[in-house]
Amino acid sequence: MEPCNDDWSPFEDELQFCIADFLYRREEMSQGNINTLLNLWGLSLMKHGATFGPFDNYQHIFDAIDDIKQGDAPWKCMKVSLNEDINEAAATWKKQEYELWHRDPDTVLTNLLSNPDFDGQFDYQPYVEIDEKGNRQWGDFMSGNQAWRKAERIFNEDKTTRGSAYIPLILGSDKTTVSVATGDIEYHPLYLSIGNVHNNVRRGHRNAVVPIAFLVIPKAERKYDNDPDFRRFKRQLYHASISAIFASIKPYMQHPVVRRCPDGHFRRVVYDFAAFIADYPEQVMLAGTVQGWCPKCTAQPADIDGRAGPRTNELLDGLLGVDIMTYQRLWDEYGFDASVIPFTRDFPRAEIYEMLSSDLLHQVIKGTFKDHLVTWVEEYLKLVYEKAEANEIMDEIDRRLAAVPPFSGLRRFKQGRRFKQWTGDDSKALMKIYLAAIKGLLPSEVVKCFSAFLEFCYLVRRNNIDSTTLSDIQKALQRFHHHREFFRQAGVREDGFSLPRQHSLVHYCENIRNFGAPNGLCSSITESHHITAVKKPWRRSNRYEALGQMLLINQRLDKLAAARSAFVARGNLAPERLALLGVVQPTLEQTASNEGEVRDWEGGGATDERVLADVKMAQTAHYVFPNARAVAQEINLPLFPTLLRRFLNEQLGPDEGEIDDSEDEDDDILKYLSPISSYRSAVATFFAPSDICGTRGMRREWIRCTPSWRNSGPRYDCVYLVEDESKPGFRGLNVVRLKALLSFRYEGTEYPCAVVEWFKKVGRAPDPTTGMWVVKPDMSSGERDVTIVHIDSILRSAHLLPVYGSQYPLIPPKFKHTSSLDCFNAYYVNKYIDHHANEIAF
Repeated sequence: MEPCNDDWSPFEDELQFCIADFLYRREEMSQGNINTLLNLWGLSLMKHGATFGPFDNYQHIFDAIDDIKQGDAPWKCMKVSLNEDINEAAATWKKQEYELWHRDPDTVLTNLLSNPDFDGQFDYQPYVEIDEKGNRQWGDFMSGNQAWRKAERIFNEDKTTRGSAYIPLILGSDKTTVSVATGDIEYHPLYLSIGNVHNNVRRGHRNAVVPIAFLVIPKAERKYDNDPDFRRFKRQLYHASISAIFASIKPYMQHPVVRRCPDGHFRRVVYDFAAFIADYPEQVMLAGTVQGWCPKCTAQPADIDGRAGPRTNELLDGLLGVDIMTYQRLWDEYGFDASVIPFTRDFPRAEIYEMLSSDLLHQVIKGTFKDHLVTWVEEYLKLVYEKAEANEIMDEIDRRLAAVPPFSGLRRFKQGRRFKQWTGDDSKALMKIYLAAIKGLLPSEVVKCFSAFLEFCYLVRRNNIDSTTLSDIQKALQRFHHHREFFRQAGVREDGFSLPRQHSLVHYCENIRNFGAPNGLCSSITESHHITAVKKPWRRSNRYEALGQMLLINQRLDKLAAARSAFVARGNLAPERLALLGVVQPTLEQTASNEGEVRDWEGGGATDERVLADVKMAQTAHYVFPNARAVAQEINLPLFPTLLRRFLNEQLGPDEGEIDDSEDEDDDILKYLSPISSYRSAVATFFAPSDICGTRGMRREWIRCTPSWRNSGPRYDCVYLVEDESKPGFRGLNVVRLKALLSFRYEGTEYPCAVVEWFKKVGRAPDPTTGMWVVKPDMSSGERDVTIVHIDSILRSAHLLPVYGSQYPLIPPKFKHTSSLDCFNAYYVNKYIDHHANEIAF
């Protein structure tokens, strides 16, 4: 029986809960500061006759959080060691018992399954999705072939499981350091999720991925750094630990157990190991393979992209059954480390090789793009040119990167790529703008290589992938393999391309068929949870035996999140309160109402507001002009009154009669307009599930139109304008640049509009080398073609990249990026600025 909707237990009321959540989760306020705040609060209330505030002190808040029943999954400690024959002379690390902190997986899974936040975004059974054209679609995990095969196998092995819900378990682990200065303090968290929740929920919802353990990191003296026995010990302890953690749910992998589900109904469920998110070093440890080999297939390192069969338990067992086969031969000829027994051997239906998912962050973004292709470009320049000229070309590339026009959320490379600490976000930002920077400075084969790779990258990162897209992915990969041969022929890669992370691209199509879209199983998901599960809790600790404090912080955060979900589900907590608590971004109406307040939202991002596509002005006008002539003077456009008449003529339609362009004051329709409001920004909200978005796939971005942006100069953004909805991609769109955002009333109707400068397409198809459309300023009698358009015709922001050409040095050292849209003859329409742009600007 559900509690009544005025029950806030263990809190007294909504105020107590919101204060506890705000101070502990959002502000992470120290204990001393909490006490100071509560004392001041109490003093203010004494003036009104009250004797106490909502809490007495910080301990009162902590006790209330600890008393929350929802989401309770206490941490436990078990001692782990390997059951091996050990003599007294054995190394200390081999005799030692290690502390393994973990949670009961059944408790964690029970909490995940009963979370009402997931209702409506949770699949209870595998499915096959076919679109209206008859194409198979892969998106969320349960749309993949593996979920279907596993569910079918469970039923065939035990007919009593009929009607049970299949619960695929997704694990993820990755070491992380917390000591920024020295990097000597590291943790190895293990995360747990389930494949039933939709990909956008797993990417965006904190409680869809839960830390379930902190794995042991054995330490030893330096003399053991390269000791093969110590390496084997660490691998086997790793597997033994995971096996011990999940031993409690092994019976529920064989027989159903009843659990409450997000929709409130109770169902029989069967657990099953389905996928593991890990980077390449961890995949090697998981699969028990040799470094340099592929953990998914048996391809030889010398020809790693050649044809090869999959790794399977059956293959390894068959090889071990051959009399002449030795562990050394398995190591040398097949890349198996047979001394390591994967944890999956202890559980039904589990096979580690098929569980390894694609890793977009480390295999594609950091690996193939940043560590390989960008590095090869520098090596090629140094190989072909004298040192001074090679440096000059690299400096020109850096200046081109620094000259890129601004765009909401785009990281600026003020000094090009010359900084030491690269992050995944830096690599993602560089991918968006690198192609235009190298065009003209490097051979076309290099540019085509990058173009093919980027096409592959953006296709596999889509939220939904159909059979046609799979074919496009395979073609892009073939083009990439063809064009990268240039680096071999040029002497940059004389030894070939024996690169396991780059080789993993050949497995993406098969992994998509098995697991759905890769963005639901990317290591960026686990890395983002390092912040909330490891890094922030460590900073909040006193650094002495910090792990225990970190575990308690994680437990309290999970309880607050579970309580918040329960309060919303039963109607206690209004959904609009979530924006107040900082859980979701505010709706447009709740967003800041003036230019100074909206700056925190510059990067745009996720929103849960449900609209198909919408553009709205900022809520408060920056300035109100008395008439059209005042506007014309402000934006230096004498033709503005004439343009405004033409705009009204188009909006009113033929039934209202044509408005005369003359400026006869006695017959000028403009005198009947209201004062004209001017805005410095607008906000676009649109469906973009492949990008960072809310749980409903919605994304928001700010569009700027201001003469002064953060003291760096003017910023007049470009936008996509819808011209013909019947035409595909960019053929039905165009790009314009904003000159002013305005709004006025005429005969009781509001007309939000934009003064825009037009661009026109160069050619009838994208540039064959870069794959991007080219546009150039549309001129009329030597002047920019300017019109006024209704804001409803704007789709969203567009990003243009200059067509720099082959001349160098071209960009002056002190060139201002805010001037880029005024200084070049042609521009690329950047379809790589984000995934939504990639899907509409083809």
